[in-house]
Amino acid sequence: MEQTYQYAWIIPFLPLPVPMLIGLGLLLFPTATKNFRRMWAFQSVLFLSIVMIFSLNLSIQQINSSSIYQYVWSWTINNDFSFELGYLIDPLTTIMSILITTVGIMVLVYSDNYMSHDQGYLRFFAYMSFFSSSMLGLVTSSNLIQIYIFWELVGMCSYLLIGFWSTRPVAANACQKAFVTNRVGDFGLLLGILGFYWLTGSFEFRDLFEIFNNLIYNNEVHFLFVILCAVLFFAGAVAKSAQFPLHVWLPDAMEGPTPISALIHAATMVAAGVFLVARLLPLFIIIPYIMNLISLIGILTVLLGATLALAQKDIKRGLAYSTMSQLGYMMLALGMGSYRSALFHLITHAFSKALLFLGSGSIIHSMETIVGYSPNKSQNMVLMGGLTKHVPITKTAFLLGTLSLCGIPPLACFWSKDEILNDSWLYSPIFAIIAWSTAALTAFYMFRIYLLTFEGHLNANFQNYSGKKNTPFYSISLWGKEGSKRIKKKNCLLTLLPINNKASTSFFSKKTYRLDENVRNVTQPFITISHLGNKKSYLYPYESDNTMLFPILVLGLFTLFVGFLGIPFNQEGVNLDILSKWLTPYINLLHPNLNNSMDWYEFAKDAVFSVSIAYFGIVIASLLYKPVYSSFQNLDLINSFVKTGTKRILSDKIINGLYDWSYNRGYIDAFYATSLTGSIRGLAEFTHFFDRRVIDGITNGVGIMSFFVGEGIKSVGGGRISSYLFLYLSYVSIFLLIYYLLLFESIRRIFLF
Repeated sequence: MEQTYQYAWIIPFLPLPVPMLIGLGLLLFPTATKNFRRMWAFQSVLFLSIVMIFSLNLSIQQINSSSIYQYVWSWTINNDFSFELGYLIDPLTTIMSILITTVGIMVLVYSDNYMSHDQGYLRFFAYMSFFSSSMLGLVTSSNLIQIYIFWELVGMCSYLLIGFWSTRPVAANACQKAFVTNRVGDFGLLLGILGFYWLTGSFEFRDLFEIFNNLIYNNEVHFLFVILCAVLFFAGAVAKSAQFPLHVWLPDAMEGPTPISALIHAATMVAAGVFLVARLLPLFIIIPYIMNLISLIGILTVLLGATLALAQKDIKRGLAYSTMSQLGYMMLALGMGSYRSALFHLITHAFSKALLFLGSGSIIHSMETIVGYSPNKSQNMVLMGGLTKHVPITKTAFLLGTLSLCGIPPLACFWSKDEILNDSWLYSPIFAIIAWSTAALTAFYMFRIYLLTFEGHLNANFQNYSGKKNTPFYSISLWGKEGSKRIKKKNCLLTLLPINNKASTSFFSKKTYRLDENVRNVTQPFITISHLGNKKSYLYPYESDNTMLFPILVLGLFTLFVGFLGIPFNQEGVNLDILSKWLTPYINLLHPNLNNSMDWYEFAKDAVFSVSIAYFGIVIASLLYKPVYSSFQNLDLINSFVKTGTKRILSDKIINGLYDWSYNRGYIDAFYATSLTGSIRGLAEFTHFFDRRVIDGITNGVGIMSFFVGEGIKSVGGGRISSYLFLYLSYVSIFLLIYYLLLFESIRRIFLF
């Protein structure tokens, strides 16, 4: 076992050769590297699979022995200062390593097909492998300096991946927003690291915890300074895990490719903040004010994320706000001291949300291949619906992820979220009410996403989102007449010409089909396929390829069964709670006398209410959305819904206010744009004005004055020395006269007084 731990240093380095070789190949042999590009995807998956197997082996050993292993070596020694590098293998490390590798492998396999038509295919896999290496380095770090180094590398990878399609202004702005927002938290993290080093003289976790505990116990530190350093520490976690008020970057980060959203912004990178708080929990737990702050930020994020997800029309942004809310649950659990339930929810949420994001990517992928369907529509849930019969596998997997996130047994998130909800009653009744209410909101907005996407009739049309009728495409329902069948006809191309209300559609078969006055339904069923490079365009949505469905199905299995990992029961003397055995070292450190076991009756009694809350949210979503979508009859009603959303259904002023609050992101982005961006821009403009008009004005004024004085003196001079002497003596005489007059006046005043 000791020998296995000695080789754990290879964990963060194994994925690193892929980006290095891709970069070198593109530099030296660009044509050959691009021709064999699928080879690099295989290598990415292979190296990450090796890391996953190694991490699983380490985790099994830890479950059996409850051991922690740390290895360090000196990097630099100078007088009293010694900086060491190393790696730490404990339950938290292995949990995060398994999550990063398992979800990462599924995402890489999925991306091979999803990104196959993108010109940045190689760049994508280079970024993803470098991110995996950075994230693995973060979770295996043994001290705060290493944490910060890999923390910044992870942020850099996030910046590159969010702005992967940097030619799109929206994506370029999104990556800049993510970068700037995270810099705020990262600056706080750096100050917190320096503050705790000043207090303890160590960057190593074990020494840091021990020295800090002694300082607090002996009352040898200023408590306000300790609180300030801890708050700065926590600021880094707030930014990285998209907690209020530094959450604004996460929804915009959805401008990157969907696999990036699945890996980075659902399962791994956004969990880095939760990981940091969990790693430093032995330090935070002895500062009650910080624990209260962590739980407060967590519960605010839970509620805010859920309310902002209620009215989103972009499927990925809806899931992003859901991620934000679930990360709030994890922070709430850590603030309450529920270390086990926080990590349990981290595990279950990672697989469930990765499944949902990959499912949304499958939907977007199928919608984007429809003739005339623009990318900005392919993510709009209002323009979807009725996809069940066309993407049944994706629909089933998406439903599993939805039910899991809603907390429906026996799916993964049910077990973990139920623990957090029950622990909240013991911590604060107010927090508990908010947490339970948000559980109902979670079920509501998740089933809203599901119903808008898969149920009812397809509501998509080729009009642009603003509802204008002068579009370059026909306003044709993607389904044609209801009940029409798909015609299997290849190599035919639909010719779209500008038309008025009455027009026809021309095919290579020379048949024309009349359109009705709304230019919506075709009187004959048809299907068109156009070959655009290697990518086909269809009239109907279709199921994704097997290389995209395989990761979705595997994550679906994880969503079904990973929750059983943490069942807190003892059955006939056998401990079924594998997770508690895994986390034994930390549980004993934080809560020495904690007993997590319970019987089935106690568990069922606690679970009934949470499941009832979830079903209540599901029923409300079903009543509000499913009937409406099945009753769309004409284009005007569709356009009305596109413009007004749920306002048409719920006319109550309170609900309309909630809708406006949610759709406008709680007006938080607008507030930041006005108070921060606007004020900084105004200050910059004032500084620019002051620099040009005042500072430069004085300098330029002196120069101009000198010029005019010189010009004036130039005309006085005649080149005769006698004239110069006369002027000189005149100036000296005048000066002496003034001087003696002032001196005489001063003497006179002295004698008078």
